Amino acid sequence: MPTSLAASASARTVREVGRAIVELCKPGITRLVLVTTACGFLAAPGPLQTFEFFSTLVGTALVVAGANALNMFLERDVDRFMRRTRTRPLPTGRLSPDEVLAFGMAVALVGLVILATTVSTAAVALALLALISYVLLYTPLKQLSSTAVYVGALPGALPPAIGYAAVTGTLDSAGLCLFLILLVWQIPHFLAISLFRKSEYAAAGHQVMPVEKGESYTRKATLISAVVLLLTTLLPVAMGIAGWFYGALALLTGVPFVAWAARGLRASADEAWAKKLFFASLPHLVFVMAGLVVAVNFQH
Repeated sequence: MPTSLAASASARTVREVGRAIVELCKPGITRLVLVTTACGFLAAPGPLQTFEFFSTLVGTALVVAGANALNMFLERDVDRFMRRTRTRPLPTGRLSPDEVLAFGMAVALVGLVILATTVSTAAVALALLALISYVLLYTPLKQLSSTAVYVGALPGALPPAIGYAAVTGTLDSAGLCLFLILLVWQIPHFLAISLFRKSEYAAAGHQVMPVEKGESYTRKATLISAVVLLLTTLLPVAMGIAGWFYGALALLTGVPFVAWAARGLRASADEAWAKKLFFASLPHLVFVMAGLVVAVNFQH
């Protein structure tokens, strides 16, 4: 714990400071990152190396936690305008900007060091790319253009690539498929969020697609991205990486997702539709990623 945070604990309770630090790490996002990183590692050829597996998870989690803290540091002035972010440690004054900056940089650095010393150079390079693109590109771009959704998909899609590269030192077709699936999946996932939280994003000055280009345009973009996602999930079959079982799983989860995205073109589609699409995207990703891991290992 940095000195400033330790000093803060004397004025506030250790529990309060600890809870604020946990919030900085965005536990929900970090958990998803751990799952996708594990999928990448487990999909890589060769026997499971337990030490390298846990080192990869810990290192990646720390880099992501640091990136999330630095994101909150940069967005500290706009987070108070959104209902879901106004209770974060900085808007509520539970931590100071200097504390958050120090924590974010320290934790990210430790994560990179762990990856650099325990797994491959490729893994640490990908983790560094994720950190830089999320903090220095995606975060400021959110205030400028709705194209931030596509830029932000890059760091979000890198965890399985990090896991895969931690084993192989590179990315082959299987690792690339894992990366591409998560890359495309994020588009309809985030567009759904931006639709039912449009007013909050507008209040915070974030140029999300419904704010910049309107809801009708966003709903069409959501459907198109859902179709592209379905095609992307079928890539492993076309490339001979996975067989009919995975292909059937991708279709069984992907076709209903596309069908629900298509309902957004109806005039009656409202926030409830967008929320259901958002929540449907989560199990869809889990089934596809887990199915691909099993299929790739079967092929090996």
